[in-house]
Amino acid sequence: MVLADPIELRLHGERPATERRAVTNVDSRTAEVLSVAVVAACPFPMRRGTPLRIEHLARSLVEMGHRVEVFTYHLGDATDALPFAVHRIRAPAFYRKTKPGPDPVKLGVLDPLLAALARGRIMTGGFDVIHAHHYEGVLAAAPAARRAGVPLVYDAHTMLESELPTYDWLGGGLVRRIGRGLDSWIPKLADHVVTVTDDIRDALIERHGFAADRVTTIVNGVELAHFASGVRGDPAWTDRIVYTGTMAGYQGVDLLLRAFAEVRRARPAARLQLATQGDFTPFEALARELGIRDAIELVPDRFAELPQRLADAAVAALPRVHCDGIPQKLLNYMAAGSAVVAFAGSAKVVSPGVDGLVVPDGDVAAFARALLQVLDDPALAARLGTAARAKVEQGYTWPRAASACAQLYRRLIAARS
Repeated sequence: MVLADPIELRLHGERPATERRAVTNVDSRTAEVLSVAVVAACPFPMRRGTPLRIEHLARSLVEMGHRVEVFTYHLGDATDALPFAVHRIRAPAFYRKTKPGPDPVKLGVLDPLLAALARGRIMTGGFDVIHAHHYEGVLAAAPAARRAGVPLVYDAHTMLESELPTYDWLGGGLVRRIGRGLDSWIPKLADHVVTVTDDIRDALIERHGFAADRVTTIVNGVELAHFASGVRGDPAWTDRIVYTGTMAGYQGVDLLLRAFAEVRRARPAARLQLATQGDFTPFEALARELGIRDAIELVPDRFAELPQRLADAAVAALPRVHCDGIPQKLLNYMAAGSAVVAFAGSAKVVSPGVDGLVVPDGDVAAFARALLQVLDDPALAARLGTAARAKVEQGYTWPRAASACAQLYRRLIAARS
């Protein structure tokens, strides 16, 4: 195996592990700086769910005056300087995949390297708490947490019982049963579990026997100012439907295409814009078979351009049928003030008919009718979008989520005192 040199990125905002001082900014409920080790078993940073949660929680904790160091894979997007230290594994030169999901190389190579990296630094870094993301992150962090004698928090973004079968090469009843067993065992390696939705919290308590005081829901935030920057057009209405994100099978892109075919039969001027960095090739044949390929526009999924793309569309589509967590694209849509049409399984924070339209999982005809309902009624679209924006402003901010994490850390640390 050929390994590149280790990568360690240190950026402004880091403080010595032994430093303790008064914190006078956002996090006024503590008189001490917390030192947090974040174990991120994923590419980082990256513009998708888990890496975004890691980045924004870390940023907000640093803004509150705490010290954060992230331990992660060798892969990630180019980005501006981060206000916390990032430590990377020694990079296998042959492995450059960033696609989400389990992978033999991740399990057999990357995760053992991550465990070694975390153990070495955490034993000497003077950390107060470890916050691990993904099941692999818990496995990598658990030995270091035991040896260092510090609390370990596991951040649960999904349940393996439902996630694993969504990957084509893993699908099947046996895989679901294996996932259920892992859901029961791996989180118990942590002192506390943080979940992104109450659905995951309830499943851990009701199906897997976790004590209620060992599981806390801390929902994601969203970049409110960024998504408010899109400028909506004048009274001239648009026939554009927009979807943003990956082309992974579990996203339900095939269902969206089938629904759009029904929309176009009723409204020939309708257009579907897919903002993605993914490969549309697996869907080309279906789009041509449905007779809609000429009405589909593929554009790059660039974060800087998303607010305006959403503002230029009449409706934002969320065709994912099942999601234990909250799809980050849903919060982005809502923060942009978009009218959202979603399947029930991924519409976790949508109040049907109030700040979005929700239809039964997999009901393509109902999804098409909801899209048409918004396309035909600009006043409805505006009302749904305004209510959606108000909802995320009130309850879905990263500083609020980070403050809840800091309170949990203190409680766990105090319990060990």
